[in-house]
Amino acid sequence: MIRRMNTTGTGKRESLGSRLGFILLSAGCAIGIGNVWRFPWLAGQYGGAWFVMFYLAFLALLGLPVMTMEFSVGRAAHTSPVRAYQALGHSRWRAHGWACLVGSTLLMLYYTTVSGWILSYFVLSASGALTGLDAAAIETKFSSLLASPVGQAAPMAVVVIAGFAICAAGLRGGLERATKWMMLALLALMLVLAAHSATLSNTVETTAADGTRVSVGAMDGLRYLLVPNASNVALHGGWLAVVREAMNQAFFTLSLGVGSMAIFGSYIGRDRALLGESLRVTLLDTFVAICAGIIVLPTCFAFGVEPGAGPGLLFVSLPNVFSEMPGGRWWGSLFFLFLAFAAFSTVLAVFENILACIRDLTGWSRRKACATCAVAVTLLSLPCALGFNVLSSFHPLGGDSSVLDAEDFIVSNVVLPLGALVYVLFCSHEFGWGWRSFAEEANAGRGLKVKSWMRAWCAWGLPIAVAIIFAAGLYGKFA
Repeated sequence: MIRRMNTTGTGKRESLGSRLGFILLSAGCAIGIGNVWRFPWLAGQYGGAWFVMFYLAFLALLGLPVMTMEFSVGRAAHTSPVRAYQALGHSRWRAHGWACLVGSTLLMLYYTTVSGWILSYFVLSASGALTGLDAAAIETKFSSLLASPVGQAAPMAVVVIAGFAICAAGLRGGLERATKWMMLALLALMLVLAAHSATLSNTVETTAADGTRVSVGAMDGLRYLLVPNASNVALHGGWLAVVREAMNQAFFTLSLGVGSMAIFGSYIGRDRALLGESLRVTLLDTFVAICAGIIVLPTCFAFGVEPGAGPGLLFVSLPNVFSEMPGGRWWGSLFFLFLAFAAFSTVLAVFENILACIRDLTGWSRRKACATCAVAVTLLSLPCALGFNVLSSFHPLGGDSSVLDAEDFIVSNVVLPLGALVYVLFCSHEFGWGWRSFAEEANAGRGLKVKSWMRAWCAWGLPIAVAIIFAAGLYGKFA
């Protein structure tokens, strides 16, 4: 029998105020830098529309079932990941609950630094500090930001303190309310930016594959993203590379494996079946990713920027475009505000997971846990923030790697895939919770149900796919 546990030290466990709050909070956790930064340049680098098609297929095959499992464990246990397996009567799996806490914390130790970069760029753009700068000057601006210990640590600290301050106001009055407004503002900004990008009139001359000179603009960027063209795949790594990167992006974009979805599952009732709720969150996450592609790729084509430029696209290439664009100061400000909302929504969601775990372990009040965690996360994030200046000679993975690279590798290539694998095995095999218990919980309430024919894929195909992603990540790093 499942024991419904209250949050230690708080009496009655908190709950979300509405179904919309649950969906927006869960989507906010999934929607982050991976959607609005990584997705556009991966689509640009790996064949455009074909990458998008494979990405959507893998979201359905990989992301959707794992999210449903994570929601189900959280709702059934009615507690944080560090207590979930005990609540379900499977204490021998409890090590994964601790791994969720460690993984979520490690994620925030570098995610808050990158969020600080975005915040800094919003201030720079809004103040006009980037206006009129050429490409070299903008690159120098980013290098100067990385080289400044204060320029790195201060924005990071602002992100951490603001995030825990909102969480301290309560689940409903703080986190849910802030996320609702922020997500609605994000969607509005996204639609405005996408419409502007798709209607840019600027064109540039470039050389086609056959050597002829052609004029390209925003519509060519839209076609590249939305209309499948096999020749684009051949020019960008081939089919195997496109499939591999689409699979990786589909898996990692939803932030699965560290309990961040499970914690929101623990805050909701059983009136809605969880496969349908997972589908809604996944569709919202996908909508934001596609719109981010519509914002970035037409802009790149219209101004002659390489759309597959990689991580530098966000902080070097696009600011250069905005400096050339009419009204670019304001469009750039809106763009970085959009990015800030996307990043901060993930920060708030993962902070809530960390807080719930700490409160279950200590019995602290929400405010005490927030104050303590704010100090701890700020201090623990300093090595990442200082990894590009004070600690720039430290290369934890060899070569020119930074602290951020090491933390990102551990979370993205180890904690997330192995955590997701644990959820899959726990929910689909009898040596864990088992398919019957999982399906009973997932199917409670109205909406789309888990079907019996899905069992074979979840029990055997899904673990193999996740194991392949894990192995490929290690091979790609160390081979």
